[in-house]
Amino acid sequence: MTALVAGTFDTKGDELDYVAELIRAAGLAVETIDLGTTGTGHADIPAQAVAAHHPDGADAVLGQSDRGTAVSAMAKAFEQYIKGRDDIAGLIGAGGSGGTALIAPAMQTLPVGIPKILVSTVASGNVGPYVGPSDIAMVYSVTDVQGLNRISRRVLGNAAHMLVGAIQRSELITSDSDKPAVGLTMFGVTTDCVSHIANTLESDYDPLVFHATGTGGRSMEKLVDSGLVSAVIDITTTEIADMLVGGIFPANEDRFGSVIRSGVPYVGSVGALDMVNFGAQETVPSRFGGRQFHVHNPQVTLMRTTPKENDQFAAWIAGRLNQMRGPVRFLIPEGGVSALDAPGQPFYDPDALSALRNRLKADVLQTQDRRLISVPHNLNTTEFAQAALAAFKEVT
Repeated sequence: MTALVAGTFDTKGDELDYVAELIRAAGLAVETIDLGTTGTGHADIPAQAVAAHHPDGADAVLGQSDRGTAVSAMAKAFEQYIKGRDDIAGLIGAGGSGGTALIAPAMQTLPVGIPKILVSTVASGNVGPYVGPSDIAMVYSVTDVQGLNRISRRVLGNAAHMLVGAIQRSELITSDSDKPAVGLTMFGVTTDCVSHIANTLESDYDPLVFHATGTGGRSMEKLVDSGLVSAVIDITTTEIADMLVGGIFPANEDRFGSVIRSGVPYVGSVGALDMVNFGAQETVPSRFGGRQFHVHNPQVTLMRTTPKENDQFAAWIAGRLNQMRGPVRFLIPEGGVSALDAPGQPFYDPDALSALRNRLKADVLQTQDRRLISVPHNLNTTEFAQAALAAFKEVT
């Protein structure tokens, strides 16, 4: 197994070699990888070898006069290169905004658990696009990654030794259970339901609960694609509302994709589709003026979804459910889809729930393995949680 040190060796060779030397001095096998788009850097794996993994060949990477085009092409080539290796003990990289954009996509393709450390000049800002659903550790470089000085030596050295420690001590990190893992999605307004399910399952399963913030759903699906989750209880599909309406916690178009690809047993529901998430009240886009809002906290404002929007959510979900080939149970809570969607609560709206239910029943192609189940209770009740557990028992 090999530790990889990646970056633009044509411009940051000294800095990256310094990182490699520290890792090598700790007794690990190391390979350096040049991602420079000039092809003039010196590394164990030259830029030409990486660029050759681009779908259109090396010339699509190294033959570009526009730097942005070249960087995007090299990022794609490096991603394919990394996918083709099965001997990676860990991956570390360093760079500015361009280097970060080169390295991060490849890091995201690595399985969760393989150490990934990225020293970057942009690590003190919004790192969401770089980290994505993965377990990338980003370290702010403080100074630019340009030259070795008293600051950069310490920061790069710390990062190098972080990787060494993670690799050398990996054998000490063992699972506390041989039980199969189950992925669950939860939001604050679906906590009662999901907590009941997780607590009930933990004697026989290892419940992994993901916060349905867009990234949370993608993280769960990444683990399904990696073969690390054997079944899914997807109670909280609210990320679809944010994706289709324009909230801050959106899914992407591949939501449910891992279940479609893998065929793992799936139990789902419509948890928190009564809301779209925004930041503080003053950040809500003006186009939503006149809508019904609920201030969840000073940083999160919730907007009630309409019957028309719920019809749209259901149509989108039905299209994805119909592509699943494994066992599927999808539950409809007739008493409301969240803690706020109940009699006496601010988002209670039977018409919106009817639109959701009616479209699902019209569009889902039910079979022996793919079934809709109506439950005459609110999603956060014990009765609904028990119905979800019964459905889970059916499909596993």
